[in-house]
Amino acid sequence: MENAKIVENAAFNLIKQAVIYLPKDVKQALEKAYMEETSEAGKTQLKAILDNIELAEKYQSPICQDTGTIIFYARAGANFKNLDKVEEALTNATRRATKEVPLRPNAVDPFTQKNSGDNTGRFIPYINWEIATGDTLELTVMTKGGGSENVCVTGTLVPGEGINGLKKFVIEAVIKAGAQPCPPTILGIAMGGGVDIAMKLAKKALLRPLNEPNPNPEIAKLEKELFEAANMTGIGPMGLGGRTTVLGVHVEYAFRHPASFPAAVAFNCWAARRAAARIHTDGTVEYLTHKEKV
Repeated sequence: MENAKIVENAAFNLIKQAVIYLPKDVKQALEKAYMEETSEAGKTQLKAILDNIELAEKYQSPICQDTGTIIFYARAGANFKNLDKVEEALTNATRRATKEVPLRPNAVDPFTQKNSGDNTGRFIPYINWEIATGDTLELTVMTKGGGSENVCVTGTLVPGEGINGLKKFVIEAVIKAGAQPCPPTILGIAMGGGVDIAMKLAKKALLRPLNEPNPNPEIAKLEKELFEAANMTGIGPMGLGGRTTVLGVHVEYAFRHPASFPAAVAFNCWAARRAAARIHTDGTVEYLTHKEKV
């Protein structure tokens, strides 16, 4: 089988896995939240979420009717063959998934308001490229729902306020978002670089599993503080009150200009859908997140 078709098939499988099966770390976090929730309304909502997860797996149906905007992260080995054909393969996989899974068509031309009908269009699916050594292609797909996307925020903080300014920015974003992103959410937070860089890093931070603490102890401490502060808001599951407003907080950063402190908060709803695979130069595909679902 030619290389481009292998990439297409792998990408199709990743999209299907992502929209039907939540990653284990997210399911475990939701189960833990249910066990620890003290609010009756919050516990009821978490039970409904867990039931929904079970039904999606049982009936092989998308876990949410909003199957999101398709975003790929491609970490390409410099020696991987036919890199120029990967974009077309990912677009074809998205079209196939829309028809066969099926996915809700979510790609709309902002000028004509016309829906493409197949989740593809200008810059969609969006591909984040990273070049690495070697001859493999690592693909990760994230299907990003509209509710969580609508409350993502960027800003430029006062540099002198430092990390305290960032904490205030994040918690204000959580409070303002309220129930809109379908909590409990996962927060990807980034600072530095530029406004566009911060948001790209914040979204990428959403890919880190919830059971993997930040390897930097100082950042891990900040993540814990923000996690606790966000859950103290009492917004709770689906905004109905409770202990669990966020399931996890992941922080990333880039160096910044001395006069500028860009920051970004990317929200992901409880249906934090992602799936990854590694494609080897001999055509074999290694599924990294949903091995048992292939």
